[in-house]
Amino acid sequence: MSVLAHGIGAQHDLPLSPFYAFAGAFAALFVSFLALGLLWSASRFRGDRAGRPVPSALQRLADARPTRIALRALGLAAALYVTLQLLLGPDDPDRNPAAGAVYVLLWVGLVPASLLLGPVWRPVNPLRTVHLLVCRALGRDPAAGRPLPAGLGLWPAAAGLLAFTWLELVAPDPASADALLVFLGGYAGVHLAGAARYGAGWFDRGDAFEVYSGLLARLSPLGRRPADRRLVFRSPFNGLDATPQAPGLVATVCVMLGSTAYDGFSDAPSWITTVQTSSLGRTTTATLGLLGAVALVAALYALCAGAVRLISGQLPHPLTAFAHSLVPIALGYLIAHYFTLFVTEGPRTVMVALGADDPAPPDPPLGPGGVATLQVAAIVLGHVLGVIAAHDRSVRLFPSGRAVAGQLPLLVLMITYTIGGLSLLIA
Repeated sequence: MSVLAHGIGAQHDLPLSPFYAFAGAFAALFVSFLALGLLWSASRFRGDRAGRPVPSALQRLADARPTRIALRALGLAAALYVTLQLLLGPDDPDRNPAAGAVYVLLWVGLVPASLLLGPVWRPVNPLRTVHLLVCRALGRDPAAGRPLPAGLGLWPAAAGLLAFTWLELVAPDPASADALLVFLGGYAGVHLAGAARYGAGWFDRGDAFEVYSGLLARLSPLGRRPADRRLVFRSPFNGLDATPQAPGLVATVCVMLGSTAYDGFSDAPSWITTVQTSSLGRTTTATLGLLGAVALVAALYALCAGAVRLISGQLPHPLTAFAHSLVPIALGYLIAHYFTLFVTEGPRTVMVALGADDPAPPDPPLGPGGVATLQVAAIVLGHVLGVIAAHDRSVRLFPSGRAVAGQLPLLVLMITYTIGGLSLLIA
């Protein structure tokens, strides 16, 4: 069951020429940068103000009380099923669907679900439902609570994501029932306590899976305008542009990027040897590797933000001003590393949940060459989308004479991340 801890297995053997992969990536980034500098002189994205309202029937269906109740019931039933499987199900992870439900259907499945439907975890979040039911039983308003600290932002979500990726990638036996029960029980306790103190608004910023789904949903063509709560069809760039510049946003995205990078690097023979022979022990060494990957991603971005401020002048909060441009890059990494896992282990998990006894996973829909092409395309496209998002933000914030020059550090950062991402796949 160790396959659940890694996206695609032996990335380093993919049949793709490094020369063509790197050349194509650099060409795409440079051409995008030059074209934007020549043709895109004014900001075109309108954030939450953009969008064309969906048909009224779809709006009514989405907002209907039976729909909300059904989604809450679905989320709560799934959580109870996983908990019962962990408590009473088979000890063999290959015959117990709980690990696959958490690591594949939830963690990886939230990526396509959020891209297609928006922030889907919010309406199905079982912790929200438990909090709601307890509040109703006590006669309390679920939204009532102390104000969230001004500087809290997304920091609890960043910590939760880091804890979950540690469990997935570092823990000695991440698929064991004991490990999952301890994590899920502790996670539920922390967030229910947070909601009891601060109200249901705690989940918006504290719940790692809600924030993770919400950030990915920024690239969904389906969104909701805050001003009138209307569902709208929109350009994903407008959704991305509307990403709130909250404290902890950079940390959250860096955890998404760094943990996925570590997932790829952890398959390298040199790192496997290091972990197995380290005097610090396997778990400590792997923990330091995961933290180091996240720290490296964050340090490179911080250096980039500092350079942007030097070039552009007194730009306030450069760290958060361009953090939204990292979201499509993180998405590209997630697709590159977890596509094969989702399309093989996802159906297998469902078959086990339906009663099949240790079924074989289906064959991947793409051969090795197709998988390699998809992975490289996902990483390169993610960086190109990041360049576009950063350019539009820069022409809005920078003086007209410094807009292009102010993006050079961002371009260097994109190239650096691209080299790292492709190297993990094909080196």
